[in-house]
Amino acid sequence: MAFQVSPGVLVQEKDLTRIIPAVSTSIGAFAGSFNQGPVDEIISISSEQELVDTFGKPDSSNFEYFFSAANFLQYSNALRVVRATQTSQLNATSNGSGLLVKNTQDYEDNYASGQGFDLILAGKETIDYNGSQVAGMIAAIMDLPYISNAISLEVNGSTAVVERDKQGGTEELEATLPAVISAAKGMAEQRIPNMRGIMAARSKPLQVVPPSVTETLTETVSYELPPAKGAVKLIDPENMEELVNLLHNEAKVI
Repeated sequence: MAFQVSPGVLVQEKDLTRIIPAVSTSIGAFAGSFNQGPVDEIISISSEQELVDTFGKPDSSNFEYFFSAANFLQYSNALRVVRATQTSQLNATSNGSGLLVKNTQDYEDNYASGQGFDLILAGKETIDYNGSQVAGMIAAIMDLPYISNAISLEVNGSTAVVERDKQGGTEELEATLPAVISAAKGMAEQRIPNMRGIMAARSKPLQVVPPSVTETLTETVSYELPPAKGAVKLIDPENMEELVNLLHNEAKVI
């Protein structure tokens, strides 16, 4: 190591030939088996966290694929990933037969767009404690217009005219079909089908579109009951001193 006995400039050279800069020009391609994510579709991944969010965490059956991709992302931020899958891997269906929906484009081409739908109706209350998120997520995934909490609906050709309540009045909106609309109370009334309608419906074909396999990203930690209500104290309306004393010393609100 060089040593200077007086002030001056010390020049040192370092070998940086073994370092690969993390720049967008270092582009890689990778195909492997993952637990989730679109199949047979090129996905651009820029970080290990994005790799986890898109294709799931590794396990004993696919850790080689995951860490090979993650190692590349240590020095590059541009990796093109394709999830490969076996023909035996299918989406779950209600009848148990199974069906493979590869990706969003496959769904739209073979299970959505090809079926000729114009309108997707959803309710307001859901099993996620009335979060009212299902319709919005469907619209986002399928890239469709979305109107929430509709109280009335009219379809004029390829346009849906929707009304919904606003503070102090009613709002009227229009959306080009196909679209997703969630209904609030008042848009439709329940009807009880007669026996003839029930028997006729049994002979109609029912196509069940399976959901995509996803990873649960939230977890319920615990449930707790609210604090029990305290005993009620009745104060004589003529005893204002006692009332002021309790509000000041016990309730501490004054």
